[in-house]
This record gives sequence, C-alpha cells and structure tokens, in this order.
Amino acid sequence: MNMNEQRNFGAELDELKTQFAQLQEKLKQALDARSSSAANPHAAAPSPSGAASFSGAAGTSGATILPGPASLPGGQGPTGAGDSAATAAAPSRDSGPEAPRGSLHFAGTFEHAHALLKWEPQERTAEQLLRFDSERAAKILAALGHKQRLDILRSLLLRPQTGSALVEQLQMGTTGQLYHHVKAMAGADLLRQGERGGTYAVQPQRMLPLLLLLAAADELSDTSDYIEMTTARERAGDYLGAADSAGYDPHALLWAVLENALMEHEAGHCSDVHLFLHGASVTIADNGRGIPASLLDGLDRTWLHSVMTDLRQLAVRSAEVTVSGGAKGITMPVVNAMAAQLQVEIRREGRISRQSYKHGIPQHPLLTIGTTNETGTSVTFEPDPELFSGRFDLALIEARAEAIRATYPALNIHVHA
Repeated sequence: MNMNEQRNFGAELDELKTQFAQLQEKLKQALDARSSSAANPHAAAPSPSGAASFSGAAGTSGATILPGPASLPGGQGPTGAGDSAATAAAPSRDSGPEAPRGSLHFAGTFEHAHALLKWEPQERTAEQLLRFDSERAAKILAALGHKQRLDILRSLLLRPQTGSALVEQLQMGTTGQLYHHVKAMAGADLLRQGERGGTYAVQPQRMLPLLLLLAAADELSDTSDYIEMTTARERAGDYLGAADSAGYDPHALLWAVLENALMEHEAGHCSDVHLFLHGASVTIADNGRGIPASLLDGLDRTWLHSVMTDLRQLAVRSAEVTVSGGAKGITMPVVNAMAAQLQVEIRREGRISRQSYKHGIPQHPLLTIGTTNETGTSVTFEPDPELFSGRFDLALIEARAEAIRATYPALNIHVHA
C-alpha cells in the first residue's frame, strides 16, 4: 500500500465487525454442539474451519489466501494426523463421561510490513487439543526453545530485516551464529529469504501460530521463576555453605528475612520488629511500609511477585545476607524456594493482604483478608526438612536480637517463644 494513500478506517471497522459476528456465530455453534453432545456423548466433534488471509492494511478484497491450520499441505490438522477430517470424526479412546470437554476459540489480525494478516474465527475442541502428537510437538518446541532464535523471530515479526541488521541489533558478534539459527528455522519453513543476500522474513502463514505460541509462553512466563527456584534448591550449598550430617542451618533463612526489616529501619520506615517461634516455623513481623502489591511499571507482574520469586532480582532487589562458605547471597526468593511453606502478609494502603507459597510457588492469588490502619510485612515460613536440620534455637536468636539492639538502638526488636 502507498504510505501516502489515506486509509479507509470505515472499511476496516466494517471488516472487524464482520469478524466479530463470525466469532459470535462460532461460539453459538459450539454451545449448540455441546448441548446436543450431552444427549449423544459419542457424536463426532465438528471439524475446525477458517483460513488466514493476507490483505492490504485497509482490508481490501482480492487477498491472497493462505492456508489455515486445518488446511495445511497434506491435510494436516492440529493433531498432526495425515487426514484431519477423518481424525476429527474418529471415535476417541477417551469417549464417554470422562472425555475432556470444552473448546478453544481464536481469531486475530496482525499488521506486518504495511499489510494485514487476518485469521478467521476457528475452534479446537479440548479432545482434539489433547490428542496432539507429542513427538512432533516436542520437535517444534525444541526448534524454538533457544533464546537467540526467539530474539530473531521477535525482530522479524516486527519487520523483515537483513542478516547484517539482525547481527548488529541482537549483538551476535558474528554472522555465523545468525546463519546457524536462520538456516534451521528456514528449513522448518518458519523463515524465508527473498533472494540471496536479501532480507529475512517470517513466513506469512506461520505468523499467527507463532503469535499464539508467544501468547501461551507469556501466560506461562512465571514458571521460569519457579524453574530457577527449583535449581536453587538443588544447589542449596551455593547459598547455604557446607551442611552438617543432618542438613543445613535453618537460621540462615531467618537472618535473610530479618535483614529486610533492618533495611526498612535504615530507610526510616520501621521501628518495631517481632520474632515469633512456632517450633518448626518462625514469623518475622515489622511495621515498615509493607511490600507493594501493585504492578511494576511497564511489567505484567507485581512488586510482591518479584520480591518473593525473582531470583535474578531484575526489577526489585531485596536485602541479602551471605553465610560462611556460601558463594551466593540469600535473598527473599531464596528463602521462599527453600521453605516447605511460606506465607506473607502485607498491611498497606488500608488493606491486609495474604499469599501462601510451597517451595516458592504461589498456592493462590493475593487475597485481601481485612482492613487496617497499620503498615508492615509479616513473613512466616517453615524450612524444608529435607534440606535443614533441627529447629530454631531460642538462645541463638536472642543473642542475634541483642546484637541488633546494640547496632540499632532506635529499633525495638522482640523475641516471642
């Protein structure tokens, strides 16, 4: 499309309205099919339909038709079988009361290189989705499961680019690294190169499936934190130093949580700290500002999530302590990872909020459980008995509290057994 031409926004709006009406009709058909399948649970699921089309940004007609997932060469549908229609109609081994129910509906548009890629409304039943070919799916995920390949795809989804531009933009150092990855992705029909030495681009028919895959990865992004926390547990000695015959010293975790209260005091926001011993667990409560539960600027995660689960501490840094023999500092995410159970309670902005974790993984969303005029944070945790030895030592904790009083005379610290 000529950039000087005026876009026909009215036509684009009409096109969007048409797509929305088609999606509504698909939803209605799915609900009707579900109602009829309740009477006949062995009825074949309707085969998915719809195709992607590629048109000018103004949504003009006469578009080049690109194959949708249900009409790929060889008739391969979402299950990866040779004949999608036959596969969809074939009775499932899981048919019956326990068969998976439900469906996924999707459609979309994506403007790329001054053209509009459109995906007509489509549907995949839960039964279809769960009959995927795991071997083929693993190959797809493995081909894309590399940071540099994802960076290349992201850059090319924005706009076609030359190899030299990609090397400079992604700071790859050499063109050899780039060509290794683009050759593999071109061989998988994900990328194309217009001519020798020309620009690289994502295959148009692959754009929306890749965007859907990226959307799924974004929904699962928090799992990357939990994977790192599992690694931290497996390499506990990097943080906790040497263990005795029974395990690591649990007090190292307590000192790390306590250090956060001391940091609040040093910033002028905390005057009281209480330590409650419960046998195998301990609570550290302060009257600081309370960990914010709001979203971080420009990110889709909260302050609390970053403080409690981000081992790399990219957005928010918590206090850190280092023990003898430990190569890495112990932060709040490390404590969370190495606790069998942990609960954080926040008093801030008139609300009392609470979240519970097991081995660092949230067990429920942040809950508002009451109102208050106070501020502060309380952390209760139980060190994992598979890693740590013994219980908390009252005499040792009292001695630590006495040392803190000497260093911070304006801070009131109380130990409750």
